[in-house]
Amino acid sequence: MIIIGLAAGNVLVWLLGKRHHLIYDDFLLLEAYTFLGAMIGAKGLYLFVARNEIQWSRLAQADYLKDLMVGGFVFYGGLIGGFLFFLLAGKIHKVDIASYMRRFMFVIPFIHGFGRLGCLMAGCCYGRPYNGPGAVVFPDGSFAPAGIPLFPVQLAEAVCLFVLAGFLFGVSGRIKSAYQTAALYFGIYGVIRFVLEYFRYDDAERGGFAWFSTSQWISIGIVIFLIITGFIRMRKRHGISQLRK
Repeated sequence: MIIIGLAAGNVLVWLLGKRHHLIYDDFLLLEAYTFLGAMIGAKGLYLFVARNEIQWSRLAQADYLKDLMVGGFVFYGGLIGGFLFFLLAGKIHKVDIASYMRRFMFVIPFIHGFGRLGCLMAGCCYGRPYNGPGAVVFPDGSFAPAGIPLFPVQLAEAVCLFVLAGFLFGVSGRIKSAYQTAALYFGIYGVIRFVLEYFRYDDAERGGFAWFSTSQWISIGIVIFLIITGFIRMRKRHGISQLRK
């Protein structure tokens, strides 16, 4: 499902890039760096969160190491790692990343939405026991507990992500700042993820501390960071306007 999302996202970027006179090869370069950073970040955060469940003494065993590296990725780790590598690619290759951020930020939740549909199909990232409308029951062999009605949290997040992608696409032509586009995405997704974490049931895999899960703490940190940086930018703009007067 992620591959389908990537393919669809790339087609959209190719079509829209021509309209906005953006170089598609530059996008592919940025995408390659972003994907590499996302893989490293997603796996790294998973290893940190699941560190107590990992049998570190078996890392020398090829089969165990293969299973450990193939399975288990945390989206927030991938998001942060991918974004850092995206910035790095722009710096190294002198690409104007601001234009791509403003126009194509919507592609991230768009692809992520397909990924969450894949989670629903595989049974990972499953929801809490629930007998209401839309409850899903997974069969034996999936990642979710079999034979128990569960809340379709993966589908709920996929819907939220597609709506978020549509919103970001709709405002992309009116927003002039790459920071504002990124802030909208990170801030809105942070709130969505914080709320939906309460409907998840895979507590052992997610990890947590005190009152919140790992992803909720990251969501809180992102929102606080955006508030602080937004306040600093507002004060800076106010100071510049005062100097001009």
